[in-house]
Order: sequence, then C-alpha cells, then structure tokens
Amino acid sequence: MDHGSNMQGGPAPADARDPNAYSNGLTLESGPYVLPGPRQLRFSDEHAFGSVLLDRLERVDTKNGNATAYDALAWFGGTYDRLVLKAEGNVTKGKLEEARTEVLWGHAIASYWDAQLGGRQDSGTGPDRTWLAFGIQGLAPYWFNVNATAYVGSSGRTALRLSSEYELLLTQRLILQPRAEVNLYGRRDEARGLGSGLSDAAVGLRLRYEFSRQFAPYVGVEWAGRFGQTADFVHTEGQRAREARYVAGLRFWF
Repeated sequence: MDHGSNMQGGPAPADARDPNAYSNGLTLESGPYVLPGPRQLRFSDEHAFGSVLLDRLERVDTKNGNATAYDALAWFGGTYDRLVLKAEGNVTKGKLEEARTEVLWGHAIASYWDAQLGGRQDSGTGPDRTWLAFGIQGLAPYWFNVNATAYVGSSGRTALRLSSEYELLLTQRLILQPRAEVNLYGRRDEARGLGSGLSDAAVGLRLRYEFSRQFAPYVGVEWAGRFGQTADFVHTEGQRAREARYVAGLRFWF
C-alpha cells in the first residue's frame, strides 16, 4: 500500500494549521499567563533521565576453570543525546583477566536506533589498549536488540564487535534469552593473545525468572570458541579453544 504524502515527516503543507492557534498564540514562555521565574512546565524530551543495568553478573563453570563475569550498561541524558557507559569483563581466581570499558556519546538517528561515538579501554591480562569507538545500537525488526561497534587503535589496530539478543516471553515472568557475540581484529596482537580475523564468538541461552522487572536471577548455557591465531595462543597456554560454559547469575536494573 502506498501511503504517499500521508506519511509523517518533511515540511508542513502551506495551509497547515498554526500549532499555537488553539491558544491564541500564547506559549509557555510568552503571554499574560506565564508564571514568573524559570519555566516550570516542560515536555518529556526536555528532561534528563538515567538508568543502570547490570545485564549479566554471573558465575561461569567451564573445564578450564571457574570465573565471575559481568556486563553492565549505564546512561544519562535526554531523548536524543545521552552519555553511555559500558563495562564488560571477567575475574578468575581474584584476578581481572579481561575487561572492556567504553565511554560513549549516543545520539538518536532514527526510531529505536542510536549512533554512538567515544572511546574504549581494554585492561586485564597483557598491556592496556585504547581505542576510538563508533557504532550503532538499537532494536531491529522482530524485536532483536543489535549492537555493532567498530574500533580504531594505535599502531593501525582495528576491531569490530557484533552482538545481538532476543527476549522470548514463555510467561510474564519466565523469559528465555538467546544471545550471540562475535569479535574480529584487523591485526595480530600477541601481547594480548589476539590473532587477526575472527578472534572469538559466543552463543548462549539464559533462562531468567523476574520476581520484578528490576530483579531476575537466571541460569544458562553458552558455547564459546576461539579461532585462527587466537586459538593457537590458547592452545599454547594449555587450554581449550572451544568450550561449553554453564552459568548462573543475576540481572537487575534501576
């Protein structure tokens, strides 16, 4: 069906009704009924909001050993512009093995989609790495959450991270969440045990029960693999390049 000129957006037609006509031209900032002092009435897109989501705080059990993993997201801002903080990593035997922290500026570019620009800091085992980050994050058709970010680092290093997840409501409280993540690197980084090309990928299922929307424990299973030169580095250390992980954790937000 062709909706033609009935679609929203674009310039208003020449005979469009004046949006202030219903109030005889009075606005929130002019006219005899304006309250003294700063304007008190504001639209929702004029307010700043914030949220913190700990998407995954979990204990991971593998044949290579046990670890604690975290994946958190926080943001503050309005409808169109936000400050975004992302943090992900794992701790093994009290030692931070891998950590990725990103500070980004997010700007709405379309309904359900944000462009993000900022920096990423890698820490943990091996030397720290700093990257310039640019990506998009949003809700794809059929309710898939998608995150795609490209990185540029020093010495010509480049990287690409892709992730997606979906929430399948078995009941109003019991939710099954498939999730997939892929990491690629443009060049070899032996100091951090990373090869060029496809470095690692993970596909998992997590089943959570929401006692409330803000608090939900979960259990799950995840298949993770290292590939190419990255797998060679893992084998050199005497570990498995591919493994099944059993997880139990907590998801909460406020």
